[in-house]
Amino acid sequence: MRKAVQGLLFTATALVVAAAGVGGTLLYQRLTSPDTSAVDAQAAALAQDLRQDLNAGFYSAGGGTYGGQFTEGTIVAQVEEHGGALLSIDADGALGHTAEVMLGLVPPTGTTVSARAYPVRCYRFTFARGSSSVEHTDLTCPNTQSDGRPGSLAAEMGGLLARQPAGAGAHRKMSATGYDHTPDGATRFLNDKGLVATKDTVTDLAAKEASTDVYAVALRVNGVCHYLRMDASSGAADLVPLWAAPADEQKRCRVGQAVTASALYGTDPAKEG
Repeated sequence: MRKAVQGLLFTATALVVAAAGVGGTLLYQRLTSPDTSAVDAQAAALAQDLRQDLNAGFYSAGGGTYGGQFTEGTIVAQVEEHGGALLSIDADGALGHTAEVMLGLVPPTGTTVSARAYPVRCYRFTFARGSSSVEHTDLTCPNTQSDGRPGSLAAEMGGLLARQPAGAGAHRKMSATGYDHTPDGATRFLNDKGLVATKDTVTDLAAKEASTDVYAVALRVNGVCHYLRMDASSGAADLVPLWAAPADEQKRCRVGQAVTASALYGTDPAKEG
């Protein structure tokens, strides 16, 4: 009987110790794991931006209009507004598109919260035609730099954001009407519209006609690969013409990539009847 009681006491003690150990582990994890709620909220807000982009003919309560066609530059601008960078984008036409982004690199535009509240996180966004097609999921961030070499991709992307053009017109929507589809015309457009500033260094400019109205340009601004989409069509005033290339295209920075990136997303309400 005494041995049985001792056995029960030993078992009970072991359970208490085990429970304390599990509780302690969970408490330690809670204290040491970063709170991702703030950056997850930015991912959700980015998904909502994309839904609005794809919702052709939708009118906001304030009278603004969402929807219509947009460029890869629109996506890049929105990702940066939410504190991140575009890692890659695969455009598969009617079959859908996949964009991978890294958020938490800097506090989102307009916030005053400490950067420590935004741990670096990666997400995959998928979308096709219409706002209901947008979905996003968590993604394990790559453990190498964009070119596959060992190193921190987050540090690389942070450096990329720090070397963005100093011009006040970054990500501003505008048409390239009146500018020749030549390297000289592209340079004048960049300078005249304030897309780059005098202290910015523009190199490695290569250009090619992407279509009848569109001139695609690959160039480096302060060492960062950018794409310029010069469009003189009637709807070009609503398009973002200049943006940083995705991380996985930074090393090569070829004009062929700029041509591919010049394709439009979304639908034109005027063509929908």
